[in-house]
Amino acid sequence: MRIISTVLLVMLAGPVQSEHLPSADATFSNASMDLVQIGQLLFYDPILSGNKTVSCATCHHPRYATSDGVSLGIGDGGIGLGPDRRADPQNPPEQRIPRNSPALFNLGASEFSVLFHDGRLEFDPSEPSGFRTPLGADMESGFDSLLSAQTMFPVLSPDEMAGHYSENDVAQAIRQGFFTGPNGAWDILAKRVEAIPEYREKFEHTLNTDQELHFADISNAIAAFMAFEWRADNSLFDRYLRGSAALSPAQTKGLTLFYGTAGCSNCHSGQFQTDHGFHAIAMPQIGPGKAGRFERHQKDEGRMRVTGALSDAFAFRTPSLRNVVHTGPYGHSGAFATLREILRHHTNPMTSLDTYNTNQAVLPNFDVKNDFAVMSDPEQRAAIASANSLKTSVLSPDDISNIIAFLETLTDPVSITGRLGIPKKVPSCLPVER
Repeated sequence: MRIISTVLLVMLAGPVQSEHLPSADATFSNASMDLVQIGQLLFYDPILSGNKTVSCATCHHPRYATSDGVSLGIGDGGIGLGPDRRADPQNPPEQRIPRNSPALFNLGASEFSVLFHDGRLEFDPSEPSGFRTPLGADMESGFDSLLSAQTMFPVLSPDEMAGHYSENDVAQAIRQGFFTGPNGAWDILAKRVEAIPEYREKFEHTLNTDQELHFADISNAIAAFMAFEWRADNSLFDRYLRGSAALSPAQTKGLTLFYGTAGCSNCHSGQFQTDHGFHAIAMPQIGPGKAGRFERHQKDEGRMRVTGALSDAFAFRTPSLRNVVHTGPYGHSGAFATLREILRHHTNPMTSLDTYNTNQAVLPNFDVKNDFAVMSDPEQRAAIASANSLKTSVLSPDDISNIIAFLETLTDPVSITGRLGIPKKVPSCLPVER
């Protein structure tokens, strides 16, 4: 029996509509399937990393629902995939990647006008490139979307894809501050791809030009692939809202709690269960934190690092909850391995922060300085707590179980497996992670 009211349907903003997402067919969002297929190859090809050992899929793999299954991953200098990934003894990384790898579902939708945990990339038509980025006016142009611009940045990160110091040409350019323009890091990577005949031929055919390849062309292809591959709009919940499926009693109770007394929808609202805003919720901080190489701390002040506003201290972007039961660990630092743990945190964030159990983190084996330095420091914990805006709530274990049952209805099986899947090989002939 459908007990959901018309008022609640308005609150939910209805099922995901086709105009909000590129359609899953050969002509979606003005991008041809040829471009999507090039993007598929590039997404899984380590050619875009400085040392040619890391691909986009290393940290965003379909095996782990487009994340990597760990709290904080290892990029360059790692071996293996997911929780089994470990430091390469021949070329160990300097540190873990500072933040949890976010899932990629629905990022091609126009509603996503801000990306990254701290929102440092944002749609801004007043900027020459159309986006506000850490590079400011130096940001290159030619991007089809915000998602395309986003793919430009992991390749610049020493911890993620670029590599450290002068161990390769990309890392050397980054160390010298050359990101854009001729002989910049992006130009070096574009020339690598262009030098591979199969890629060159595919781009010439798809773009209908024999002009020099730019990294924006590569970014546009990867973004087209991600938008096509991980569109998630046919979950049980979507079908329920369309009137073609029913929820179980537990799922219905969870829905009522989620959009009612539990208050989840205060932040997790709209078609993708996110308000796209930034909130400080006393999330435990683990790992290296977000700091410049000249800084000596392990804290991560979130949105404040972008805006400089004290009111943004320890605030992070509200994640979408599509396919959320598959995308743990949770939180900007991946502090909580399970949904039950992070839901408990939401009921009493101050107590959860103060009594955080480090066993709740999933960290690949890597000999680094104390991953829990911030949590061991009462002063730093107090700073996180002082910024908290999340109110306590009363949820029983059964309530939490019912909310989890509802969250399970947000799973779209097609998007979990992907539409094109993992290619058998890539044009660079480098290994493809499976």
